[in-house]
Amino acid sequence: MRRAGIIAGVVFALDQATKALVVHGLDLKTRLAIDVLPPWFNLRMAWNRGVNFGLLTSGAEAARWGLIAVALLISAWVWRWIAREEPGTAAQISAGLLVGGALGNVVDRVIYGAVADFLNFSLPVWTNPWAFNIADIAIFLGAVGLVLFTGRQKTP
Repeated sequence: MRRAGIIAGVVFALDQATKALVVHGLDLKTRLAIDVLPPWFNLRMAWNRGVNFGLLTSGAEAARWGLIAVALLISAWVWRWIAREEPGTAAQISAGLLVGGALGNVVDRVIYGAVADFLNFSLPVWTNPWAFNIADIAIFLGAVGLVLFTGRQKTP
């Protein structure tokens, strides 16, 4: 559990630090776009009020707090599951990634009312319309890791 806690803390801190640096330090919230290595890597401000790719987007406060509640419930469930099962290192790291990322996005929803997304990767022949953040990457990797690295032990 300690390993999962450390990973969750590092992911949370890295996510919030990059958001503070990019959104506020580089003033992306006002500038909206910064070309870093065009077209490959750019910073594009996107306030995501829904879930992945803006799904379930709604301006209603109920939706905002509902998504916060869901993220907190899933994080608590994963944390309890990992604590009870005591899985291997890879599963603990995966749980830490998922929980740290989820909590990073929860903080955004509480503070801003939406998740601050800004990382954008495109190609010379295709402009990617979506942006994401460090928390999103961690959530994705954590979920995939939990699928791959858990559930293999036989219970008596």
